[in-house]
Amino acid sequence: MQVIKLLNPGLQLILASASPRRRQLLAEAGYEFNVVVPDIDESAFSKQRLSCSEYAERLALAKAKSVAARFPDCLVIGADTIVDFDDRIIGKPADANHAEQIIKKLFSAPHKVITAVAIVKMADGVELLESDTTTVYPKKLTRDQIAGHIKSLSWKDKAGAYAIKEDGDEFIEKIQGSLTNVMGLPMELLKQMLEKL
Repeated sequence: MQVIKLLNPGLQLILASASPRRRQLLAEAGYEFNVVVPDIDESAFSKQRLSCSEYAERLALAKAKSVAARFPDCLVIGADTIVDFDDRIIGKPADANHAEQIIKKLFSAPHKVITAVAIVKMADGVELLESDTTTVYPKKLTRDQIAGHIKSLSWKDKAGAYAIKEDGDEFIEKIQGSLTNVMGLPMELLKQMLEKL
């Protein structure tokens, strides 16, 4: 694997995320990094009077700052992914019934997936914050397909109660925008942000 040298030698990169998918994307792109799970309560963040992208950005920045406060000399990446359906935020399902309700709603019409990315280095006052949006055009799902998806438990801890696959997806007709954005970390945007440093 080719290691990407975008950062200063010796500058430690930390991914502030518990997401295996984000770790996978960052590793496959060739970045060397450590993982530190942020200590924030996402339910404490109000969605009122915020656009979908503003809400995602607020959470991404909070995650990055939570870890950066403990490692001020490191460059910390935080991210948050939400689904935007008719300007309403669709987060992670609470249980199987909630997941089924979300899937029935989202797979009735196109929706947007927004991932916000924050890059923070406390010691140098670095704070970058941007977001990317991808439009997802779903296929119409049968009752059996929905039931199978719920039974598989693959909806757990996923914004919008589903996760798109890299090699195509039986539930998705097409997407407009970044695939890695839908997967949880828009690698094109991240590269652009890191190049600004």
